[in-house]
Amino acid sequence: MRLLLLSTLTMVAFAANSVLNRLALEDGGTGPASFAAIRLLAGAVVLALLVARRGGAPVWALPGWGGPAALALYVLGFSFAYVTLGAGVGALILFGGVQVTMFAGAVSGGDQIPPRRWIGAAISFAGLCYLMWPTGETVVTLTGAALMLAAALGWGLYSLIGRGVADPLRATAGNFLYAAPVGIVAWLALPDGMDGAGFALAVISGAVTSGLGYALWYSVLPGLGATRAAVAQLSVPVIAVAGGVLFLGEAVSLRVVLASVLVLGGVALSLAQKR
Repeated sequence: MRLLLLSTLTMVAFAANSVLNRLALEDGGTGPASFAAIRLLAGAVVLALLVARRGGAPVWALPGWGGPAALALYVLGFSFAYVTLGAGVGALILFGGVQVTMFAGAVSGGDQIPPRRWIGAAISFAGLCYLMWPTGETVVTLTGAALMLAAALGWGLYSLIGRGVADPLRATAGNFLYAAPVGIVAWLALPDGMDGAGFALAVISGAVTSGLGYALWYSVLPGLGATRAAVAQLSVPVIAVAGGVLFLGEAVSLRVVLASVLVLGGVALSLAQKR
């Protein structure tokens, strides 16, 4: 039960990140490079303070570069992709790519994936396609799709790396600390503006829903494993839609209800432990 509750809380943080990113970019007052840089920097500062307060190994004692590189690839790809991609198409590409990356990593690592988990993943992704499939004339740019695929690869690798982390808080702090300079370099190379609202949203995204959320994610990954973690993340768009209904007064359609049942049912099937 504890693992389920912590996993749910993590998925809520992921959904909040998507909402915060799109809110900051939608009016054009804040650019993707500045948002990504502030997001990484805020996460690095808050996590480093928490690690310093707790004591133990210093935050800069990083065991490898895989985590920071994957985190930077995800954050930058995600921010720039949403400049040209709609929310639905972006979610499909992102979570489809994450599924492929994490399942491939599990298979190549010799993990035994039961048929129930494959079926649950297929059901959930079918529900996500039904929920997020664009209607009308939607243009998907090659650049936006490529950037979101890069983000999916980055996040999938970041999650795979997290399975073997012994200290989730320190590992996440180190990842943000070394990924933040990459974000700053990207902003210097492609400078764009940032208004007050965008700055506040980037700080919240970096310090709370990314920094603390990703530390929590690393803590639950060993219990979930690669494939169950991959399927669990398909619930994020559904949670984001539910947030729109609860906080923005958006209407609940039959499409949303049916898609949510498919997604959450597939997730439940994949996460269920065999007795």
